[in-house]
Amino acid sequence: MKLYSMAIRNLGRSKRRTILTALSVCIAMLMVMFLDGFIGGFVQNIVANFTKNDVGNVMVTTSAYRDRQRFMPVAEYIRDSAKVADAIRAMPGLEGRVKTVAERIRFGVLLASGTSTKSALCVAGDPIVEKGLLMLDRSVTSGSYITGPGETIIGAGIARDLGFKVGDTLKVVTQKADYGLGFKRFKVAGIFATDVNALDGAVFQIGLGDARELLGTEGGSTQLIVMLGNYRDSGSAARTIRAGLEKAGFAGLAVVPWTESGSFADLMLIMDRMYGWIYVIIAFLGAFVIANVMMMVVLERKKEIGILKSMGMPRREILYLFLLEGCLLGALGSAAGILLGLALCVLFSKVGMDFSSSMASFSWPMDNVVYSTVSLPDALLLFLLGVAVAGVISFLPSRKAAMMDAIEAIRSV
Repeated sequence: MKLYSMAIRNLGRSKRRTILTALSVCIAMLMVMFLDGFIGGFVQNIVANFTKNDVGNVMVTTSAYRDRQRFMPVAEYIRDSAKVADAIRAMPGLEGRVKTVAERIRFGVLLASGTSTKSALCVAGDPIVEKGLLMLDRSVTSGSYITGPGETIIGAGIARDLGFKVGDTLKVVTQKADYGLGFKRFKVAGIFATDVNALDGAVFQIGLGDARELLGTEGGSTQLIVMLGNYRDSGSAARTIRAGLEKAGFAGLAVVPWTESGSFADLMLIMDRMYGWIYVIIAFLGAFVIANVMMMVVLERKKEIGILKSMGMPRREILYLFLLEGCLLGALGSAAGILLGLALCVLFSKVGMDFSSSMASFSWPMDNVVYSTVSLPDALLLFLLGVAVAGVISFLPSRKAAMMDAIEAIRSV
């Protein structure tokens, strides 16, 4: 308490210098907090669109399907997948964390029209549920979304390459779950254009019931897609789901978080670590002025340091005193910067940032409007980062003060 009171008094000696130093830290931490929210929103946008189109935040399949996932083997489907989905929704520990559990079947086909053929990917699910996942209904440019059995919507690239238009009949031939041939006709109810080549040029959507009839999977699905309120919870949610399904007697199922889904997930995790180091660098740049200020303070207070030492104050307490002053400067600036940064994050979490013009030719599935994330745990961690950086920056000047010879310090003035 004695050292704390002395540190507060010393900072009050030169209020202008204290304010300017804290302001430098404040600006740096404001930038760090806002970047954390903006980049968090940007990454969340990409992850949310990638996962809802493909693997979900957590994906449940059979273990055999997981082993051969890139081949999309329809024979390895989850029997009575609706019961598994209901078990996940009612699972203790997931209350309030799970937004959607969707049954889905993905399989490849070869489409033909006259002499033209084109490989395509069929995504089958409940049309109502898929409105909140694939959201292709928002991109239908002609016709309408699926309204009943026997209907499909196709990508604009497929329609262009094969000459389909609304009202035409799409004939689909594919391998069934029993390895026989499945054949079914679909009416083209609508054509969608998302401006994402991977979707427009290769994807068509049908209802889950039609897919089961075509493939002979009865009441089963190849995938259960679990979407969470926070994609960062995917690891813990996957462990909870895995344990819950085993306890409920559902054997032979693989529960995989999106972070283990391949190269895309690896890229996102690398980006997350990279941004963390960028935050540290910005914090150091903002707090570097503390080193200059502390060095000036040490030189100005040589006589005072010498007197304190001659009165018996140990080197350790001298070191702690100056370190405490540096940390208080860092805490003052960090607190102000984090609060201002949080206010900006809250603002842009409501209004968002529109990048429509910049993303006109962007090929990744993501929304044009990016909303900042607001995370109080991140704010606390960044505040602690600011204080820690200030402490590290203050160490050398503080050590210099602690190592001074008392007699020489008094004589030097």
